Amino acid sequence: MMSQGQTTMLTSSITHEPLRTTEKPKKDTAAQLQQLTTESQNEASQGLDTKSALEIARIINHEDSKVAAAVKRALPEIAQVIDQVARSLRDGGRLIYIGAGSSGRIAALDASECPPTYSTPPGQVQYIMAGGPKALASAVEVNEDSEELGQRDIARRRPTRKDVVVGLSASGRTPYVVAAIAYARARGARTAAVTCNYNTPLADAADIAIVAEVGPEVISGSTRMKAGTAQKMVLNMITTGTMTRLGYVYENLMVNVHMQNSKLVERGIGILMRACGIDRETAVNTIKSAGRSVPVALVMLKAKVDKPEAVRRLAKSDGNVRLAIEDTVLEL
Repeated sequence: MMSQGQTTMLTSSITHEPLRTTEKPKKDTAAQLQQLTTESQNEASQGLDTKSALEIARIINHEDSKVAAAVKRALPEIAQVIDQVARSLRDGGRLIYIGAGSSGRIAALDASECPPTYSTPPGQVQYIMAGGPKALASAVEVNEDSEELGQRDIARRRPTRKDVVVGLSASGRTPYVVAAIAYARARGARTAAVTCNYNTPLADAADIAIVAEVGPEVISGSTRMKAGTAQKMVLNMITTGTMTRLGYVYENLMVNVHMQNSKLVERGIGILMRACGIDRETAVNTIKSAGRSVPVALVMLKAKVDKPEAVRRLAKSDGNVRLAIEDTVLEL
């Protein structure tokens, strides 16, 4: 459901035109920014331009040490999102990140790392960046002020009840992201916000708000620093937690690794050796007989079955390696 006071008018599901919103009068942007902790001046870094290189590094390092504690306070909400995303992906849905500026680039990094790390289909974890792919390398920050573009870009992905859409904004007030999350939620998708300020429009627009309040930046307003680190930590938890819940991790080993180069082939061999306590020759031969699939090889060795049976078990368990070894099904 939409937040109280927010009215929406949806267009035809065939046209997928932008969601139009009737908004309350906006406060002065300058006044809004002054209230954000991420925009406040940091007393610990006063006179930073007079410091030596070592002093600057120490100040940054001291401030960075606060990030993990800020993320820790949001662990219950992060866990909710992990379970929601795991259910969504198991049922054929998608995880779609949307962000602008540094937040969008962090989203792009996390999404792009999933296929090589967990052999996920390319479309399963996606990102949307304000300004498009060119904004990854060049600043196109003006687009983040456009609600219409945010609605248009998420509408192109046709979010449904199967999907989870996660909006990233350090300030929690980026119009592009807020509008996209509101649109996705109105279309039935589950939504989450990742922000570094409390009581923000983005948090209000989403089903679940993950807030890592890291405080003022060493360079006032430079949210690629502590806020960016916090967002990266949160996304690491979401995708790692999701893939672990889905069984793409066995013990703490990356068993769904996609062996596309020599480094990853060696990683796959090493994983099989450690997981099964076997020598290199046995690991190599088993991986070859398993069609270069570490999960299939692992199930073959652990369950003492042949390749067709290992493949059957993995299909039955939706790719969950531990459950395939036990020949049971996935429950989330």
